[in-house]
Amino acid sequence: MTDHDQDDASQDDASNEGPANAVSALPGTPADARAGFVALIGVPNAGKSTLLNNLVGTKVSIVSRKVQTTRALVRGIFIEGSAQVVLVDTPGIFAPKRRLDRAMVHSAWSGAADADAVCLLVDARKGVDEEVEAVLGRLDGVKRDKLLILNKIDLIARERLLELAAKLNAAAPFAETFMISALNGSGVQDLRRALAARMPAGPWLYPEDQVSDAPLRMLAAEITREKIYDRLHEELPYRSTVETDQWQVRSDGSVRIEQTIFVERESQRSIVLGKGGQTIKAIGQAARIGISEAADAKVHLFLHVKVRENWADDPARYREMGLEFPRG
Repeated sequence: MTDHDQDDASQDDASNEGPANAVSALPGTPADARAGFVALIGVPNAGKSTLLNNLVGTKVSIVSRKVQTTRALVRGIFIEGSAQVVLVDTPGIFAPKRRLDRAMVHSAWSGAADADAVCLLVDARKGVDEEVEAVLGRLDGVKRDKLLILNKIDLIARERLLELAAKLNAAAPFAETFMISALNGSGVQDLRRALAARMPAGPWLYPEDQVSDAPLRMLAAEITREKIYDRLHEELPYRSTVETDQWQVRSDGSVRIEQTIFVERESQRSIVLGKGGQTIKAIGQAARIGISEAADAKVHLFLHVKVRENWADDPARYREMGLEFPRG
């Protein structure tokens, strides 16, 4: 059913179509330019999305209290000195149980294999648990420079932090170790400089002012999905996804957006709608604000909630999320 019209708009996402043609240097590219890709990997809730947003300086990846919220490879871009760094925020690596889980984990390791450098982000409070050990066991197969990032250091005693760093460095050949708080920014600037220094020589891949290669349509869907998680917490598990169906730029510069929230059962649809439509209204209002900020325009947002049983087994849904559909 239709949710709510919310005032917000966005630029045409045609301007966010991917790497520029590398034959001619992009405007602003310095003579000593460097550019490359850095993959952020780790177990769910390590803080990868928060770190990516902090490094880029704006929101490009979904952040939620729920784990496993990043599903596809989200790229954020920042410039440090003459280097352009393209960050890949991979889905959290965990023991996959469902088809969607397998697609997310495959996506994470693919991002690591294709990057110029790989950063393993570890929640310092949790330390080395079974999930982190499983990731460490596969790192040997990643033939790239590997950096260790200990996150949430403001929540752990220094002695424990140093012990954890020593333990992890004994388990894998990390080129460097960084101790940061992605939330408050402590240590992030040192990390920025170190990542920039590791980028290979070459022309910039994206325009100087571009902060993500994700089309605005996809980013808008991610923002709405984040607001669903924020609002519903544990009421609605991972059985929901959002697709942007229509993106119409109006003559006044505003954008009319229609999105569909897919759930698997009628009972889930009722949860999303809420009594008298109050829940979907609140989700839409929050999403409209977020999309307006991302698009730097006024947005009119219309949300629909549809039941599609077993959407997580539909190859078309995976393509929409930028994931490879796992067979079998």
